[in-house]
Amino acid sequence: MDVELSEPMTDEELAAFALAADPDIGVDDDAVSLWQLMGPDPDSLLPEWYMPSPAPGLRRLRGWRRWIVLLVIASFLLIEAYGLCSTYGRVVAA
Repeated sequence: MDVELSEPMTDEELAAFALAADPDIGVDDDAVSLWQLMGPDPDSLLPEWYMPSPAPGLRRLRGWRRWIVLLVIASFLLIEAYGLCSTYGRVVAA
């Protein structure tokens, strides 16, 4: 089935397209694997297109910026350790 699109499909169109497909159809002999198209990396747990690196090329935090980040993380861990909920921005008893 050849499909040419001039604009991106909506979620509803994709869902209808997937539901209309025949689940019992066989794969052609000349079909190409996604791993052949994307280039597999044997050392990565997830493919790069699924979960890319968060910030390639950025330098690591040093000095006071690093301590601020660690303080925020420690604060959330302490809030969770006391059994409080901070999911919606306000600290409330869970």
